Amino acid sequence: MKLKLNNKYIEIKDIKKSSGVIGLMFSRREKAPILLFEKSKNRAIHSFFVFFPFLCLWLDDKNSVVEFKIVRPFSHYEKTSKDFSKIVEIPINRRHHNIVTFIVGERFKNK
Repeated sequence: MKLKLNNKYIEIKDIKKSSGVIGLMFSRREKAPILLFEKSKNRAIHSFFVFFPFLCLWLDDKNSVVEFKIVRPFSHYEKTSKDFSKIVEIPINRRHHNIVTFIVGERFKNK
């Protein structure tokens, strides 16, 4: 999947489509996959039983990032007011460090 942010593109491989509501709950940080949710409504997400932070991307129908946020463990309500059609959850771990740094920026580089 190719994502667009600020007129720059990044290719993300190994995205697992999720049709359920479980998401990253009960996953282990280093083994957690990148998840894609296709939403038709503007729903909120939560991170109950997710024991590590993750990057949440709200995308439009052209895979452009309309908003992103680092979601902390056990957060009960995260939502965007912007229109979106997909949500991508990217675990913050060593395997996905380059993707997270690309989205969040240099301030994340040393974490």
